[in-house]
Amino acid sequence: MSAFCKVKLMLVQLLLVSSLLVGAPGSAHAHEVSPSVADLTLEGGKVTLDLRLTLESFLAGIDLDSATDTNEVPQAADYDLLRALDPAALERRLRDFAPQMLREVTLSVDGAVVALQIAALDIPETGDVELPRLSQLTLSGAVPENAGLMQVNWGDGYGTLILRQMGPQNPYTGYISGGQSSPEIAVLGGEARGFMSVFGEYIPVGFDHILPKGLDHILFVLGLFFFSTALRPLLIQVTSFTLAHTVTLALGALGLISIPGSIVEPIIAASIVYVAIENVFARKMNPWRPVVIFIFGLLHGLGFASVLGEFGLPADQFIAALIGFNVGVELGQLTVIALAFLAVGYWFGGKDWYRTRIAVPASLLIAAVGAYWFVERVFL
Repeated sequence: MSAFCKVKLMLVQLLLVSSLLVGAPGSAHAHEVSPSVADLTLEGGKVTLDLRLTLESFLAGIDLDSATDTNEVPQAADYDLLRALDPAALERRLRDFAPQMLREVTLSVDGAVVALQIAALDIPETGDVELPRLSQLTLSGAVPENAGLMQVNWGDGYGTLILRQMGPQNPYTGYISGGQSSPEIAVLGGEARGFMSVFGEYIPVGFDHILPKGLDHILFVLGLFFFSTALRPLLIQVTSFTLAHTVTLALGALGLISIPGSIVEPIIAASIVYVAIENVFARKMNPWRPVVIFIFGLLHGLGFASVLGEFGLPADQFIAALIGFNVGVELGQLTVIALAFLAVGYWFGGKDWYRTRIAVPASLLIAAVGAYWFVERVFL
């Protein structure tokens, strides 16, 4: 048996073992920064903002606008200590932090700032400290009965907020970054938004999930890039990957298919190892590579769908949002390939030593990172 065939057999065995081992809860994306979600309601002269968020990241002072992994920030130790606190202790920390937060998370009605206060707080019991703990924080305030327009201001450094209006027939759903404000939201609901408006709104959501936050997807795409300098193999691989993850993204977003992240995420890490190691041993496109990439693409699509599940797509323009998100993902992938080409492919792709000095070492590094993620997501 050739060395390449032996490696292929080992990697197939790795995938099979992963499917058996990862059924138990693991640390898949345990430290990845997730968006906060807020439900906005105005009823009976009271406005309510129900926030679902990881309180510990705010209390630790992490800059969620730039962070992608809480293990890689200066406040990592403080964040881990906060996750180990019981609900009562964490609530005391929040009460101390509340004045600052209420200065940075504000709500205006018809141009006038509403005085918000903490109306309710639900912090889950301390569980596995390796997993993020999502708490429910409710802010509320009194508003005039004849209120017309609302606007939410989200704090600088607070990361992404998915804002959803509850109640009216044509509610607002939007994506707000740290330090930004929502558009003015009609209390009674706005006009039904057109396809292109929602489509354009969700393109940056998909792009952001690749650059800068989708490190595993970035490495997978780079694994495809370093396989060959020829355009045809790259197009075949990217097309196969795109078709596959588009299918499962749609099916997952529609709720027709669902696989736990504890299974999907380790196999995504293993897929990175596979394509990178194959780069080392294969010098030309083999018939099975596009097929294997398609299978892995199906799993990556389920990872994308889990992101959309956190956001909650607008019911009135579900298809527009889904397509916009997918286009954003594709633009992110193409940007990764373009940057890689400008960094190394353009300058060195035609050199005789490109494969041995750049492509192979880069692939081995990608494989090493993927292997570490696999072990982390299964065993750590």
